[in-house]
Amino acid sequence: MKKMLLVLRQEVLVTLLRPSFLFGMFGLPLLGVLAFTIISRMNQNQSTAGIVTQIMTETTRVEAEGYVDQSGLIKLFPEDMPEGVLIAYPNEEAALQALEQGKIAAYYLVPADYLQTGQIIYNRPDFNPISASGQSDRFEWVLKLNLLEGDVEMASLTYGPHNLEKVSLAPEPERDQNNMLSFWLPYAVTLIFYMVIMSAASLLLSSVAKEKENRIMEILMVSVTPRQLLTGKIVGLGLVGLLQTVIYVGTGRALLSASSSAFNLDAAFQLPASFLLWAIVFFLLGYAVYASLMAGLGALVPNLREASQATMVIVFPLIIPLFLISVMIEQPNGAVAMIMSLFPLTAPVVMMLRLSATTVPWWQPALAAVILFVTAFFIIRAVAGMFRAQALLSGQQFSVKLFFKALLGKS
Repeated sequence: MKKMLLVLRQEVLVTLLRPSFLFGMFGLPLLGVLAFTIISRMNQNQSTAGIVTQIMTETTRVEAEGYVDQSGLIKLFPEDMPEGVLIAYPNEEAALQALEQGKIAAYYLVPADYLQTGQIIYNRPDFNPISASGQSDRFEWVLKLNLLEGDVEMASLTYGPHNLEKVSLAPEPERDQNNMLSFWLPYAVTLIFYMVIMSAASLLLSSVAKEKENRIMEILMVSVTPRQLLTGKIVGLGLVGLLQTVIYVGTGRALLSASSSAFNLDAAFQLPASFLLWAIVFFLLGYAVYASLMAGLGALVPNLREASQATMVIVFPLIIPLFLISVMIEQPNGAVAMIMSLFPLTAPVVMMLRLSATTVPWWQPALAAVILFVTAFFIIRAVAGMFRAQALLSGQQFSVKLFFKALLGKS
């Protein structure tokens, strides 16, 4: 036990003293907090909002436009309409002449049969969809006001209700599928879990492969057994990876919670407190599976270069969800997402995707955790058999066939 703790302590200290690892664990969350703080301050700063409004006001200059009313409908104008914005002309020839002289930017022609056809002709000398769409609402408002004989309240209601209260009959708040967070939140969660599981597992592979290549393994084998070495490395690097997971998920959840007040986000986008608990569970179990497989790989390869090339054999199952991520985000409770969240080699990332995308019945993550635990138990036992002095000290060439034979205890 004492020797295993020494190995554990060494792995933790060596990893935490790496500047690159420290930046990845603390620097990236700090950059996220800094970016969020700057954006939220800009969003709340009235002077900044005033500058933006001023810029927008200066770039969208109001142009004078004319109209020819052949239907005799237009008799009233809103009280707040600026003078000279809409100019009446007796016929189309006069409006066209004013347009050619530059007195107006465009003109509307209301035909005599407008009440039957509902058609209006808009004439403009150039193709400028931005300016056109920006001022057509004004003339549309004048038409509605006249159609309703000057009833301003009724005319305003044609644009929709003044106050629309949305009441969801679902037991929990439902997300607006048109909101970008409906896609990007589970997408980010998936990438974070893929990254933290693989980075922690890869550290174990790198540690074992380097010690074999540098012949440090030969010295270690004098005073520590292979199983003590494996246990110390897995637990030590697992603690470091767990710390990284808590920092990433905790920071992300805190920023998401703060975003609800800073950016008026819907309550449905808030991740529950149980999400952090499931995050810890699925990280630990996912790490146990993939770190053990990486350790077995490191025990068989002669050097770090071959270990890096053979990594694809291990990580391939965890890459599959990344190709199907759009399908699973659109249908988080669909057959594909459900099956992959229960399959042990894809469960760590897919189940967290589902938990961040929708409401998942409690028994599904519980069942996935049990299946993953059983899988991790048998893989750790199989890899422990690969951690023999003969394998650790040998320089044999790696092959996929050899790896799976050793994993099954047949070599």
